[in-house]
Amino acid sequence: MLKEVLDQFYLDRQRDKEQNHFYITDAGKCGRSVFFKFKKAPREEMEARILRMFEHGDSIHQLIMRPLIATREVHVVASEVDIRSNELVSGRADAIISNGEELFVLDIKSMNSMIFRKLTAPKEENVYQIQMYLHFFKIPKGILLYVNKDSLELKEFVIDYNKKTAENLLESLKDLKVKIKENIIPERILDYPDNWQCRYCQFREICSLAGGGDIDWEIFEKKIEKVS
Repeated sequence: MLKEVLDQFYLDRQRDKEQNHFYITDAGKCGRSVFFKFKKAPREEMEARILRMFEHGDSIHQLIMRPLIATREVHVVASEVDIRSNELVSGRADAIISNGEELFVLDIKSMNSMIFRKLTAPKEENVYQIQMYLHFFKIPKGILLYVNKDSLELKEFVIDYNKKTAENLLESLKDLKVKIKENIIPERILDYPDNWQCRYCQFREICSLAGGGDIDWEIFEKKIEKVS
């Protein structure tokens, strides 16, 4: 009884989400999957179990922030810091901290033991996200702190701001915004279907139907309506 009630709570909340602007997490992602989210294209429903795991990540953030706020070794300048309002992208950094000499943007990521043990360098998609924060906050350094959800072990990586990377990410989002406005489905990512994003994408089925290149969304939407 309770399982069904709890599962439905998370599934309903996921369905209610509507995307009308870019998030920091969209930076560097497959443009086609982001396009489909904006257009509310048919997708595989995410399991309630995975949605609960996302929320569990929020509690881990609190577990990390509590001792950081209490310690004298590090000063938490601000926590849950929104980037300045702009027309392109929105996001919220976990914290801005100081060691007494420099400021850092802190981004906390949690993962299971299997992924954590293999982690010898920061994940590319996480680097893209923190580059966006560094760009908007005008802070030259960030810290990616990874937490093993199973054992609570930690790994950290200091990331230097790379202006070229940040500007390229913003240009990609600007290009994607144009395609969304003009109803042009972006082409597939170059290493489809081997890219890790493809393995976890909720839009795998309709992406396969769309083919590899750019395609008119309004024409394709009629096509998938007939199939469904």
